[in-house]
Amino acid sequence: MTARIERVVTEGTVDVDGVEHEVENNTWIVGDDEEVIVIDPARDAEAILAKVGEREVLAVVCTHGLPDHVGAAIEVAARDEAVVALHPKDRPLWRRTWPETWPDIDMEDEGVFGVADVELEVMSTPGVSQGGVSLYCEALSAVFTGKTLQADGPGRIGDEYPALADQLTAIGGRLFTLPHATRVMPAHGEETTVGALEPQFDDWLSGSLIRRQESGENGAEGPLTDGTKAAGIRLDLRDQ
Repeated sequence: MTARIERVVTEGTVDVDGVEHEVENNTWIVGDDEEVIVIDPARDAEAILAKVGEREVLAVVCTHGLPDHVGAAIEVAARDEAVVALHPKDRPLWRRTWPETWPDIDMEDEGVFGVADVELEVMSTPGVSQGGVSLYCEALSAVFTGKTLQADGPGRIGDEYPALADQLTAIGGRLFTLPHATRVMPAHGEETTVGALEPQFDDWLSGSLIRRQESGENGAEGPLTDGTKAAGIRLDLRDQ
């Protein structure tokens, strides 16, 4: 097997309730020395394409449509005339960043993308956004979880969980059925594993996330260490 995973970290300023914060975003590159797929192209197309180098970009795959994660999608895809893929339920979010264009591919659950000698399976994992997906690569023992699941737990928009029940259902019913050694590659922060996070699931179900939110722990004050408290803009997801 020659396929490998690479990460590009980009930085930018986001506004949460009128307060600006610096946030880091992960863009993941999966492929070999000849071809790659780019996952969640955030902010800086130049930095992402520099990491890609002379390799061909086959596809740009967005695990969700939040603006600080699709901001470089068009430019990264354009270099090699690659396709852009997004779940159709996240099209309203996409249009807030790219009002004059649409993604090329509407992803669906259990769809597959091939690159080099591996496959990425689409897993529907809504919650932070209705069209949120994760991409599981069994051959590389890795799952790219976007904002659905991060090293500190379920991802958020600002300090809010837009659809926590759906998110926990997706985490428990899909992500935590993967082998414990599976690497969790999130949209913000460092990677972890399914086995490291799964023991916390019962606490999340019992309401620890809501209690933490109500107590102000990890709230809007203070530094954003992994970006999970900011998504670029405050969004009303009811129009999805």
